[in-house]
Amino acid sequence: MGNTINNTEFNFPNQKSFYRGKVREVYNINDEILVMIASDRLSAFDVVMPKQIPFKGQILNQIAAKMMEATKDIVPNWIIAIPDPNVAVGHLCTPFKVEMVIRGYLSGHAAREYKAGKRMLCGVPMPEGIKENDKFPEPMITPSTKADGGSHDEDISREDILAQGIVSKEDYEVLEKYTKALFQRGTEIAAKRGLILVDTKYEFGKTKEGKIVLIDEIHTPDSSRYFYAEGYQERQNKGETQKQLSKEFVRQWLIENGFQGLRGQQIPEMSDEKINEISDRYIELYENITGETFVKSDVSNIMDRIEKNVLTFLNRK
Repeated sequence: MGNTINNTEFNFPNQKSFYRGKVREVYNINDEILVMIASDRLSAFDVVMPKQIPFKGQILNQIAAKMMEATKDIVPNWIIAIPDPNVAVGHLCTPFKVEMVIRGYLSGHAAREYKAGKRMLCGVPMPEGIKENDKFPEPMITPSTKADGGSHDEDISREDILAQGIVSKEDYEVLEKYTKALFQRGTEIAAKRGLILVDTKYEFGKTKEGKIVLIDEIHTPDSSRYFYAEGYQERQNKGETQKQLSKEFVRQWLIENGFQGLRGQQIPEMSDEKINEISDRYIELYENITGETFVKSDVSNIMDRIEKNVLTFLNRK
């Protein structure tokens, strides 16, 4: 399987704290900057799978870096540098406790809710008489709470966010404005690649100076769903499944093998063949989303490489 990144145990100069997310390892340096390492862990239904996917972390990190660069003129972001294929370094921010999910199409979670008879999602009405993967008249923002410690994120309405004081009205209006602008730009970028940006999520934080910035990842296959534009309408007309680029293929495989993250369910065994297939699919996603050939990084001594590159950057500071 080659070397992959699971858990990291670095101890960088002036390190104040460490946080392990579902996929990312985050090091706080001197309460000023964050070193965020994209591991090769695979998460689905808010559960981390037992085996890692080769090059997945590099793929997510590099897509996010490219997309942050392509949107920084409309929304400020947290990035300072990308010192390693798996590492992003940025300003320490206080994250907002909501994820800003925006949907252009009735797909994924929204489609499952619709199929169950619901016509409201996060306080936003969904139109009657549409079918799975149809386009909404307007993109809809359907936020979720940002769960701690890997527990499930929960749908929440704008009204409840404001009523519970999770985000102030003034800040939330900025988050909404930024979310719409990013989705519009993401839609335009995707269209140039022959893709449709179906839905995605954005996370934001506040710098020490009180500036709202985009954090974490953006427009990656883990945070977004893409359809191929060619043949989209024909497939809809015939009631066929859409050809898509996202992590949904992993979720579907897990569902077919009896796993949806529910209590008592066993995670199905992933063979080496399945792991390699998932890795190849992530590379395909990278190349389609960015329009560039993926270059595999040297993983012969992956931990040494990361440590050396981060230390070189920190010593430059």
